[in-house]
Amino acid sequence: MGILDERGEFCDNESVAAGAGTALVGDVIDLGAAGEDIGNGQPVYLVIRTGGTEIITGGSAGTLQFTLASDSTAAISTDGTATEHVLTEAFVTDGTDANDAELKAGALIYMAPLPAGTGGNYERYLGILATTTTTTTTAGTINAFLTFDPHMAAGKTYPDAIN
Repeated sequence: MGILDERGEFCDNESVAAGAGTALVGDVIDLGAAGEDIGNGQPVYLVIRTGGTEIITGGSAGTLQFTLASDSTAAISTDGTATEHVLTEAFVTDGTDANDAELKAGALIYMAPLPAGTGGNYERYLGILATTTTTTTTAGTINAFLTFDPHMAAGKTYPDAIN
């Protein structure tokens, strides 16, 4: 994959409101032939941030966990058969006062380099899965993307077309 831009973005302020279960969130990235070196020798970072809306539940507390997964089809399997590359911690979802800090609007949920991917570790399509447990997530959005520059992702982000 060359320069990372809109094609390196899984989702932009995408809703994660859902009942208990696992769902594909946003778009997938077509890596081409399986086992391709994603960063052409450079480390590539996965960044997941809470979007403009805090992630909350309407009733009892639950958890929300994100997975970077690849699969042979663009409709990445949510039944556990997709190849898992990154699994975040499980964050507590509740009302605004009891939420984990990472689920507040604009907070950093996850940022780390992708595992090395040559030799067939990555299947053709790469995407983000969200697993909601215990209860329904009633509101919340995320931004998820790949970048060569983790420092950019840790700092201030700007809306589209504003720079």
